Amino acid sequence: MTCVFVQIRCTPGTGYTVAQEITLREIHSELYSTSGEYDLLVKLYIPENEDVGKYINDNLLGISGIERTLTTLTFRAF
Repeated sequence: MTCVFVQIRCTPGTGYTVAQEITLREIHSELYSTSGEYDLLVKLYIPENEDVGKYINDNLLGISGIERTLTTLTFRAF
């Protein structure tokens, strides 16, 4: 499985709604509210046979209220 972190900027006032929708989809390992440029941080484990971009597009980016994302791929745990 590939571990990725996705930072999400939400349309103002929609952070809790976006977080609830992510939770209902059960696609995340961890989900945090954050301060700064982005509102949420999601940790996902993407199955080996899945394309990372397509998986995120199909399972996350269709959620209403998501304005922008920043995806960080991971390569190795120390």
